[in-house]
Amino acid sequence: QVQLVESGGGSVQSGGSLRLSCAASGHTRRNYCIGWFRQAPGKEREGVAVIDSDGGTTYADSVQVRFTISQDNAKNTLYLQMNNLKPEDTAMYYCAASSHSVLFNPLSPTEYNYWGQGTQVTVSS
Repeated sequence: QVQLVESGGGSVQSGGSLRLSCAASGHTRRNYCIGWFRQAPGKEREGVAVIDSDGGTTYADSVQVRFTISQDNAKNTLYLQMNNLKPEDTAMYYCAASSHSVLFNPLSPTEYNYWGQGTQVTVSS
């Protein structure tokens, strides 16, 4: 069992920044990938950024220039630094972890079996 709790969301103006955090607890050592996903109203959930057990990262094309995923292993915490936010970044952001040994597509939400409750990010123009 893995528990994930997101924090750090809020409302910012276009061009602003936010730093999301995801605190992980439980049996986390066998997770192969952990990352951030988002879902805007009326749209499907999409992968934003993920990091694997070796520290390798994968970003969605729409955010790779502006967002940075990182982790603090000592604190078992995942971060998403979001810079130059745009209105189209407005969504509920979720932290998720996968215990699968092989991920066909690390940005696919279907590959992840542990999910946080989400934190809202709203970007106004």
